Amino acid sequence: MIRSVIIAGGGTGGHIYPGIAIAQEFKRRNPNCEVIFIGTARGLETKIVPREGFKLELIEVAALKGVSITKRTKSLLMLPRSFFAVRSFIQKYKPDVVIGVGGYASGPMLLIASLMGVPTMVAEQNALPGFTNRVLARFVKAAAVSFEEAKSFFRGKAEITGNPVRAEFFTVPAKVPSETVNILITGGSQGARAINEAMITAIPMLEPHKDRLFITHQTGELDFEKVKAAYATSSLHVEVKPFIEKIVDEFAKADLVICRAGATTVAELAAASRPALMIPFPWAADDHQRKNAEAVERAGAGRMILQSELSGERLASELLVLIGDAARLAKMSAASKTLAHPDAAVRVVDIAEKIRQD
Repeated sequence: MIRSVIIAGGGTGGHIYPGIAIAQEFKRRNPNCEVIFIGTARGLETKIVPREGFKLELIEVAALKGVSITKRTKSLLMLPRSFFAVRSFIQKYKPDVVIGVGGYASGPMLLIASLMGVPTMVAEQNALPGFTNRVLARFVKAAAVSFEEAKSFFRGKAEITGNPVRAEFFTVPAKVPSETVNILITGGSQGARAINEAMITAIPMLEPHKDRLFITHQTGELDFEKVKAAYATSSLHVEVKPFIEKIVDEFAKADLVICRAGATTVAELAAASRPALMIPFPWAADDHQRKNAEAVERAGAGRMILQSELSGERLASELLVLIGDAARLAKMSAASKTLAHPDAAVRVVDIAEKIRQD
């Protein structure tokens, strides 16, 4: 039985929340298991991990890919200090296994753990693994992946598990239709400017339907005041927040979710059986968000608007068509559930236990 585990990575909710789901499964199996997260001070892990009741340690590390030579040089100069901090954490916590979930902290943690003889694995959410995980592929003992396309990057070490989702998403009750349609808008944990701007433009077109709509809009910190001011000039029933801590509660209220199409978002929608109107982030690596959205649309669980085609008029039109067809929303919800992997976290921890014993 695993007594101590380090989960490394973070930055965005898309990396952190699968780690939380994995941590919850470790604690379910062994309440005395010590779970430690390793992240950076600028990532959302500083808010999310402590709130979820887990210990968080921080290291200094930054991007090496897709940045200027100056920033890359600065990042390289950080590495010796990062490696030293990682080594000290391994000596302090003596983990039975180290799991990387993506993000800056994952690289140094898994590399040093592997060189120190600690069993390591990655949990890859996307069809195309990120730069860090592609580099780590030669060092780790195993990989838990969500898509068949990702297996080839891990040299025969990968198993398809699905993307781990926090257990509470699977307990979201089925939505009972009512006269009021609840819309949740979220561009991810940091918001999405394109969605925010389109929604601001859509407000006048939605006003005639104000008696049927209740909108909860997560804007991100940067656009919060602008979006809040735009809604304030309307008569729509709306709650605007820069960040939603208990997003699962908002999923429970929602009849329809307007969102990006990151792997974690798609997995949470499926777990909660919620239909979605997705606007994929167009600059995601290998356009993987578009591929995610296309898969959801093919399954009948959602609709997609490409950001290049997004406007207030298009968003309002798609939204009004969907909320005007309760039977269609119900079918989309049922289709969404078929995409869920309720045993993903269980399977990831099974792999962790296996490599611990090897």
